[in-house]
Amino acid sequence: MSKSDFDNVDYSDWIGRQEHASDTLTRRPMRLMQAMLDRQPTAQVGSALPPLWHWLYFPTEAVQSSIGSDGHPERGDFLPPVTLPRRMWAGGRFRFEKPVRIGETVEKISTIKDVKTSVGRSGKLCFVTIEHVFEVGGETRFAEEHDIVYRDKPAPDAVQAKPEQVKPEQAPQHRQKDWQWQRLVKPDPVLLFRYSALTFNGHRIHYDRSYCQDIEGYPGLVFHGPLTATLLVDLVLENNPNAWISTFDFRALAPLFDTEAFTILGQREADVAELCAVSHDDTIAMKAKAVLSPV
Repeated sequence: MSKSDFDNVDYSDWIGRQEHASDTLTRRPMRLMQAMLDRQPTAQVGSALPPLWHWLYFPTEAVQSSIGSDGHPERGDFLPPVTLPRRMWAGGRFRFEKPVRIGETVEKISTIKDVKTSVGRSGKLCFVTIEHVFEVGGETRFAEEHDIVYRDKPAPDAVQAKPEQVKPEQAPQHRQKDWQWQRLVKPDPVLLFRYSALTFNGHRIHYDRSYCQDIEGYPGLVFHGPLTATLLVDLVLENNPNAWISTFDFRALAPLFDTEAFTILGQREADVAELCAVSHDDTIAMKAKAVLSPV
């Protein structure tokens, strides 16, 4: 497909398409997530679900025969039939009104807000933005805008964009001084597999090493973008136990892999927490911002 042909692909009919789902928040997924994060499982009926842990619920109920070669459900049902093979989370924006709690039945209304195609230095791209609204008894508890990016397989001679790196004063040897909070994350295949299982995510880049390396050209298993964002939120809450996150935005800039440890960093000024995830070579893999308010 040429650049002009790709730019002229019309997905406008998909904008505004909706999907409805409902799930009762049982305690088991939340307790398993606590265990995965190396904490004692304490969730009970009435426990507030931490921000971003809703990804444990509302799994896509795709039958096995509808799964594509990458492990995802084939496109063309709710999501547009984008033909580009590589799919990644690009980012998200959240607005939290009230917590949802274990035992509640939550309605999820998903709407495709935008679909854009482009051709950059690294090849063809397609961005899909989806809005998810979560309601209990007709009351909106929180809302999410979710960005998905589809990419072409990289050409052998493709010019790769240079990843952003931390400033020299924020390099590893100075992190303790310049950031209020930090945590070393040591990814491994078991952690990635457990999160994939908890979220019913069949994407092979997270557990199938030969697929990652031979088909998609990655050096190792890809660390889940949603899990990175969840760990950044967890870093905020750990260091601000009396705060409520009213908004949270994150943007994925580069992938993280199970081959090396990475660091999550944060600092707060007034009611805003700035966060990032930094790979072993100082590449900024994710940036995020949380706006806090008293509980």
